[in-house]
Amino acid sequence: MARCLKVAVIGAGVSGLSAARELKMEGHRVVVYEKGDRLGGTWLYDPGAETDPLSLDSDREMVHSSLYLSLRTNHPRHLMGFLDYPFTDRKNGDSRNFPGHEEVIKFGEDFARDYGLTELIRLNTEVVGVERVDESRNEEWKVESRRKGLRSQEVFEAVVVCNGHCTEPRLGKIPGIEKWAGKQVHSHNYRVPQPFRDQIDYVFEDGRVAFEDGYSVRADIIFHCTGYKYHFPFLKTNGIVSIDDNRVGPLYKHVFPPEFGPCLSFVGIPYQVILFHMIELQSKWIAYVLSGKLLLPSKEEMLADVQQHYCHMEEVGIPKHHTHRLYPYEFEYMDWLADKVGLPPVEERLKVIYNQLCEIGRIPGKRFRDEWDIDKWIQEAI
Repeated sequence: MARCLKVAVIGAGVSGLSAARELKMEGHRVVVYEKGDRLGGTWLYDPGAETDPLSLDSDREMVHSSLYLSLRTNHPRHLMGFLDYPFTDRKNGDSRNFPGHEEVIKFGEDFARDYGLTELIRLNTEVVGVERVDESRNEEWKVESRRKGLRSQEVFEAVVVCNGHCTEPRLGKIPGIEKWAGKQVHSHNYRVPQPFRDQIDYVFEDGRVAFEDGYSVRADIIFHCTGYKYHFPFLKTNGIVSIDDNRVGPLYKHVFPPEFGPCLSFVGIPYQVILFHMIELQSKWIAYVLSGKLLLPSKEEMLADVQQHYCHMEEVGIPKHHTHRLYPYEFEYMDWLADKVGLPPVEERLKVIYNQLCEIGRIPGKRFRDEWDIDKWIQEAI
């Protein structure tokens, strides 16, 4: 008999919505926590930026979104959406194959409406604490949340973390940067280009920026486009789950911490992959494991698998901060997940499109979003 658990999902972005649907379809009782006033997560544009342009001040008022106004998807519609809920429908007003972020939000809102997820989401409710009720047992988790300044607690049998990883800026280590007199901004706080126009006309006396190849420029502003850090400030595990140089671990197959699985899990951690499809497969796996349809290996077996992954990374020279980068094993990982949940491997057509996208995306200066006639290419190549 399938188990029906009370499950908290943290975040109402694409990962949270996917997890909520799969959990609901398995009969679990789901509550989705979303600190924003709309669903959408990282795809929800916020015109406001943080007061600290580098986001180093711990007392700053944090802004979740890192979207800039003109942002478009870097995957075409053909690679977005879910297996039974494609993104190819262009009824929302943006007919481009690489649409703007507004189109993704509309897709998420339609998805939530069509699967009855909207009523599961608690908007304007920030999760500030997640921990076990009893440290000797994994079956009960206390979730503390804050809404309009008021705190409340609720106990769940499982927690799925879907808060994304494009909010907490990660700064590069640049020798001498602490003495540079110009302005610095992380891309997290970039929204529109107007404030940065006509900046190459003023030069600071000591504002020279040197690059590794010997080339140098004098600049007014340094933009740190150095990515983001995984960040789970609400998660209290006494160090059992930690973040070390952007490695979240230990995580079995990037999803389950061996010590807490299956009652604690993560969706959407890996990158360089067909993201929506991977998220859906991870969500199905979690939902099936929680209902008892599937079993996880023992804690010892999961830890051994994680350690094997770490050893492989060292052998082939992959740095720790790329632990969750799936390339070039993205389809191997997705096919493994698909097999776990009883689905066929990733469709060959999608693999061909993805590989072509990776190839043309590497061509310097190519505006592939506008220049690649993907529909024509598909007809000729597939």
